[in-house]
Amino acid sequence: MDALAPATTIDHGPSLRQRLAANGFDAVTLLVVPAAILSLLLFIYPFAFGFVLSFEPKAGGDWLANYRRFFSDAFLYETIAKTLWLAVPVTLLNLLLAVPVAFRVRLMRRQRLLTTILVLPITLGTVLVAEGLLNYLGPQGWFNRTLMTFGLISQPLKLVHNYWGVFASLLITGFPFTFLLTLSYVTGIDPALEQAAATLGANAWQRFRHVYLPLLMPGFAITFCLSFVQAFSVFPSAVLLGEPAGLTRVISIAAAQAAFEEYDYSMGSAIAMIMGFVQLGIVVAVLASRGLFYRGPASGAKG
Repeated sequence: MDALAPATTIDHGPSLRQRLAANGFDAVTLLVVPAAILSLLLFIYPFAFGFVLSFEPKAGGDWLANYRRFFSDAFLYETIAKTLWLAVPVTLLNLLLAVPVAFRVRLMRRQRLLTTILVLPITLGTVLVAEGLLNYLGPQGWFNRTLMTFGLISQPLKLVHNYWGVFASLLITGFPFTFLLTLSYVTGIDPALEQAAATLGANAWQRFRHVYLPLLMPGFAITFCLSFVQAFSVFPSAVLLGEPAGLTRVISIAAAQAAFEEYDYSMGSAIAMIMGFVQLGIVVAVLASRGLFYRGPASGAKG
């Protein structure tokens, strides 16, 4: 009788692999594990180490001694304003220049060739651009010689070893990055929206103001943030083309001097943390303001 009874199967439920896949952890998801480990080793751990080190003053005292020293010394805390005075105007100007260039390039037949030419400064590097500007904008450089040859000036203009030398370097090295980001957002908007607005009688400015700008503002905000972070971390240009002890004594120079001239790595870490939190504050403020311009769906994008 028992031998003829049907065999009963025990249902153990879904396997571990099936349960992980149901929660989004499949084989494709595991591909991000190497990137996560690399980020942990190269970013999260150094940041955590520097953050903890900033609360361990070299000279002793309470755990906020480094931060108290920074904000009580005008020679140190003024570096924040000096860095912002460089980074913010450069970022805004790069964005203002990138918008019309991107709108023009998207309509050109040889878009790839022109884009390659415009992004060429990225391949040069900050130091090489700074060295080139020293020769080009210096007292005996081509720029001043040309102006003096045509009688436009009687003596060379001082364009290096001051604010404007660093400004020009940041503008040249930052524009390609800003342009590429702006071009990607501009080309992602369906041209049919502009054509519809033109059919209804809107001129070029009205089409940009009421069609493109609302759709581009989220992209502009991200472009501003990324370009700003790049400009805020200026160091080689401020040393080679600016006044490291004067108007272009940016916060990165203060951190480097504390760490490698005073050998106070704790103070250097504190300044680096302040630098990071200032950048984070600006980025959060800009990203939070995106909703003031456009809250609807970005349905105008291609695809």
